[in-house]
Amino acid sequence: MLGVAISTAALIIVMSVFNGLGELLRSLYTTFDPQIKIEAVQGKSFLMTDDLRNKIKQAKGVEILTEVIEDYVYVRYQQPDNLPEDEFDSAYSHYELPKGESEMVVTMKGVSDNFIDQHRLDESIISGDLLLHKNKAPAAIVGKGIRNTLSISVESDFVPLRIYYVKDLKGSALNPASMYAQAAVMPVGVFSIEKNYDENYIFVPLETAQQLMNYGDKRTSLEIKLKEGAGLISVQNELKKILGETFQVLSNDEQHKDLYRLLKLEKLFTTLSLTVLIAVAALNIFFSLMMLVIDKKKDISILSSLGASPPLIRNIFVAEAFVISGVGALIGLTFGATLVWFQDNVGLVGMGMENAVAMNYPVKLMVSDMLFVALIIMAITVLISWLPARAATRSIELNAL
Repeated sequence: MLGVAISTAALIIVMSVFNGLGELLRSLYTTFDPQIKIEAVQGKSFLMTDDLRNKIKQAKGVEILTEVIEDYVYVRYQQPDNLPEDEFDSAYSHYELPKGESEMVVTMKGVSDNFIDQHRLDESIISGDLLLHKNKAPAAIVGKGIRNTLSISVESDFVPLRIYYVKDLKGSALNPASMYAQAAVMPVGVFSIEKNYDENYIFVPLETAQQLMNYGDKRTSLEIKLKEGAGLISVQNELKKILGETFQVLSNDEQHKDLYRLLKLEKLFTTLSLTVLIAVAALNIFFSLMMLVIDKKKDISILSSLGASPPLIRNIFVAEAFVISGVGALIGLTFGATLVWFQDNVGLVGMGMENAVAMNYPVKLMVSDMLFVALIIMAITVLISWLPARAATRSIELNAL
């Protein structure tokens, strides 16, 4: 009984941890990624026409359509305290960075102005403002990790963030400047969501990305916010019919399907491993019942003489197995659920990192998991009790023959 209880509690706790991790990832991705994302099935980009734009906007349930150009770029920033008197570009031809200047490669995401209206980053801005333009000039919203690496000051209105995009690696080595395009944006805001995003992404106006990459009417993706109350599946299916097979329409989960699939596989194999532990604990019940059958042979004979049928005697031993495993399972479910509740509301186990997304390990208790565990225990109990119950009635049946 104790073995079943401990194994059951462990299974409930582990399954709740995987549920919590899934919910945490979804909350992070929902903040950064759109509800629906449209990409070309083949190729990196596609042509954005007025006809395509109007078809998507007219789809039932679509509230905001944000156009996106996304690619890797090289950025440099000169700290205000070390700004030289001559122009910033004068230092670019040198292999060594001037004092106070930093550089890195990031993912630039050029978005149309209505991206602000999606309010996905509203709760994630930790410094500055959520703007794509300031004083009619292009502005940038950068991740916290990029801000720290480049020592960006969003309070300064004089030092721009320089962006460089390689446009032709086959250009003449005698004129390196012809191999890249450059643009300047003013960093005005800093967001913090999760380390992977914070250290890699910057947001700039769509027109800045268009000019820098010479994309014209091409886009790498489209991001859609749904109207309140609109069904995601129904809108997704309608867009698939409108766009045809040349585009893929991805929900938030589908944008990270590999990660979620991996999480489900880990949960599955962990559940199977702990189920084996429950089965091992149930073997003790099996041997206990076998010993009970041997010990109660006389009592079984007396019951049979008094008129007890073989099924009745068999059911007595099956019921014994259910009592033992059932009480153990009930104790395990209660104990496991209690620990999960305390972890969720109090925080018994922390992540152990200062910059972690969550202070405590995320957990989520689901009724379906508890029912699943109960069904597993019932199935195992039936299997391990059948042979002892069959052995208890075998001598009676042989005597009857």
